[in-house]
Amino acid sequence: MQELEDKALIDRACGGDRAAFAALLERHYDRMFRFACKWCGNRDDAQDIAQDAAMKLARSLHTYNGRATFTSWLYRLVINCAIDWQRGNGRHAGGGDAEALAVAADGNAEDDLYARQRLAQVDALPEKERTALLLVIGEGMTHAEAATVMAVKESTVSWYIFEARKKLGVTGGKEAAHG
Repeated sequence: MQELEDKALIDRACGGDRAAFAALLERHYDRMFRFACKWCGNRDDAQDIAQDAAMKLARSLHTYNGRATFTSWLYRLVINCAIDWQRGNGRHAGGGDAEALAVAADGNAEDDLYARQRLAQVDALPEKERTALLLVIGEGMTHAEAATVMAVKESTVSWYIFEARKKLGVTGGKEAAHG
């Protein structure tokens, strides 16, 4: 249902309807910001990434072709902005301020310490493994959905997740759910 509503907003926004674009952005901005927080671990930097993504969305919405879901396409856009931010600032992801961790964890304060430890470990992962892990574990995507976002085969995402878990010392069970 949301995808159909998004399609209508996209069509209107591409036709110059600013209110439709604002509604589309309002609908998805929290998701964009939350993912940026997971990527960089710092609320201020995540805000910059999300704002860059919003501007890029305005410039490139007309290129959305509907082959993937809009949210998959949008995640790819946010990931690209996060990578550009990281390269442009010469920083590693995962600064880890407490407020950003709370946002990234949907406000679950009991997992804050665990999140701090894991963010530092996730930050050390290669970019593709980190991206796959954040999409699958952090955003709850299936391997197939993450593969669409990353423009790779589903088996490649599975391999990235396997490698990331191995490097993080996670073998399965409840521990795996935390990423």
